[in-house]
Amino acid sequence: MTDWYDAANADMMQVFGAPQALLVRGLGCSVWGSDGTEYLDFLGGIAVNALGHAHPAMVDAISRQAAELIHVSNYFVTPPQLELAARLKRLTGAGERGRVYFSNSGAEANEAAFKLARLNNSGGTRTRILALNGSFHGRTMGALALTGKPSIQTDFAPLPAGVTHIDATIDALETALDDSVAALIVEPIQGESGVVELPDGYLARARELTQRHGALLILDEVQTGAGRTGSWFAFQRAGIVPDAITLAKGIGGGFPIGALVTFGAASDLFTPGTHGSTFSGNPLGTAVANAVLGEIEHSGLVENARVRGEQLRNLVLGIGSPLITEVRGKGLLLGIGLAEPVAGDLVRAALAVGLIINAPNPTTIRLAPPLIVGDDELRAFDERFRAALAAIEAGTPNEGTP
Repeated sequence: MTDWYDAANADMMQVFGAPQALLVRGLGCSVWGSDGTEYLDFLGGIAVNALGHAHPAMVDAISRQAAELIHVSNYFVTPPQLELAARLKRLTGAGERGRVYFSNSGAEANEAAFKLARLNNSGGTRTRILALNGSFHGRTMGALALTGKPSIQTDFAPLPAGVTHIDATIDALETALDDSVAALIVEPIQGESGVVELPDGYLARARELTQRHGALLILDEVQTGAGRTGSWFAFQRAGIVPDAITLAKGIGGGFPIGALVTFGAASDLFTPGTHGSTFSGNPLGTAVANAVLGEIEHSGLVENARVRGEQLRNLVLGIGSPLITEVRGKGLLLGIGLAEPVAGDLVRAALAVGLIINAPNPTTIRLAPPLIVGDDELRAFDERFRAALAAIEAGTPNEGTP
């Protein structure tokens, strides 16, 4: 065992499992381990590193803002905070009535969404929140209550009450959604369940039913937002307007920041004192997010995600491996379906040849590379992924972890 591996086990809380490598620097779509090994990063910090690593726009924003103002209390506002709120309203189409609350993570954004849903209870009759089986909204207590994965909830019962989980079908939605529902919260693509898309027409029907029954439609776009799926936000492809969306991950490009964006009347539910956070909307975080979203917008990276995502999908399908059954997802959030439960082995084989990918479940590989990915990175992925697949198909023992 290496010193860093022993130190991680001795000094860090064991909530993430065994570390795979000690990473010391990054540039573009690559990171380097302490032993000098270069890894092609096709996980992007789990859909976080939208601009890759050490992007000049981020480095400059961090340096400039750190030299001016890092933190003030929320008794004040700052120029980066105001700029980012206006930018998110414009990009989401939230309009004049839209409002933005800043958090520090996706889980925190979903905690705020949970509280927003509870406030949508005029007359005290809307006592239920609907969420989907297989969903993932975070590991804090409220977000965990929304998450449709009993296996990670059991140890923390009792969770906040009032959440009903339903199957991700239009039939189940039509059966469950009535006047007792305060909100429906869904991910447009369930990333942690294996990059699983909602059925065709689901969001449109959800919008119809929630409006009919006075429920909020809240979309968790923590993983799908900020251009990841080839449109700024996944709900825009469905042609609907939600009541709220939650954001994080890609909007900060690696800097911890999240947001709850509300539309229309939902913007009136929170009032002074009903929610808050010490670090909410701090000038450093909002300055970085402005730089990241500005670069995505001005460099055409939303379109790049769409085009490169199609190329990546076709590349994977073109390999012709009997292990690969399908490719799910949109843009640069893709799930590779496997014929056998060997995803963990494939992740280790990929790491051994210098490729970082992820296994959200035993039969799925998740790809979420930086939005800056180009021809060179796709060629390198093709070569390394083929080598990893060949190792699995040949039954070759894998190395790549201590």
